[in-house]
Amino acid sequence: MRRKALGRTGLEVSEIAFGGVEIGVPYGIGVRSHADMLSEREAIALLHEALEKGINFYDTARLYGKSETIMGKAFASKRKDIVLATKCRHFRDSSGALPPDHALKNFIQNSLKESLHELQTDFVDIYMLHYADLEILGNEAIADAFQDLKKQGVIRATGVSTYLASETASAIARGHWDVIQLPFNLMDQRHAACFGDAGKSGVGIVARSVLMKGLLSDRGKGLHPALADVERHIAGYHSLLGGSFSDLPTLATRFALSFEGIASVLVGIDKPEYLYQALATAGGPDMDHQTLQTASRMAYPNPEFLDLPHWDREGWLR
Repeated sequence: MRRKALGRTGLEVSEIAFGGVEIGVPYGIGVRSHADMLSEREAIALLHEALEKGINFYDTARLYGKSETIMGKAFASKRKDIVLATKCRHFRDSSGALPPDHALKNFIQNSLKESLHELQTDFVDIYMLHYADLEILGNEAIADAFQDLKKQGVIRATGVSTYLASETASAIARGHWDVIQLPFNLMDQRHAACFGDAGKSGVGIVARSVLMKGLLSDRGKGLHPALADVERHIAGYHSLLGGSFSDLPTLATRFALSFEGIASVLVGIDKPEYLYQALATAGGPDMDHQTLQTASRMAYPNPEFLDLPHWDREGWLR
């Protein structure tokens, strides 16, 4: 398993990061309830197996159900061996409003305190905003609270999770944030426009949604009729298979890792076979220049349509 420097953080992370949402809450195609999930014992065994196979980077969040608790139990005696990222609770209330500035600091500190308790640690390597929209990124009280935690040593690096390329550009420009977690895959490549500025600023990039909730795999077939054009487009990537890229998940993962600006890709793992599939892509060759250019030209022509949370609400992913 290769490791890469995560921007200016001083952290070295495995190029495959273990995404912890699936071990904490029902999530993903075909997962409808806790009955479809691993037991706590099975999840801990899976985390141990991932570490033994070379994955040292683990991502979770306060809002991922039991994920923090399970990781805390799995890694209590192995803390020095892992890089741990977690995320603050969402700030906005039911009306969409942010707390007043004077309340934000306590909110952030209390969320971190909860995370530290569940994770059975006294620090986290990367503490992140769970979703940083432009208003949140422009709030100096939030940025100051995260910087204070970094000065105290309870977090080693600050981070944000973004959805839009405009949010990623803003996070880089503001200079407060050490790590950005963003969606990037064969279909939706909009954030690539920010990679150069991130590199110049020393901001580490972690790519998520590399497999689009599993759509860039064998599960991207027989989709809801509303996604017929998406399914046809995904099928087009099979023309790039062969040689080092034996299947679509390998192709999609190596595509993302072929960008110099990406330190690690976040893969949701909730079954041993998904772990082994992710491990099989580790250490593989980057795409050659011609194939990378071809794949870059094959982005979905209407990326605004690629709204997986909306598809889920509509029932198109069931």
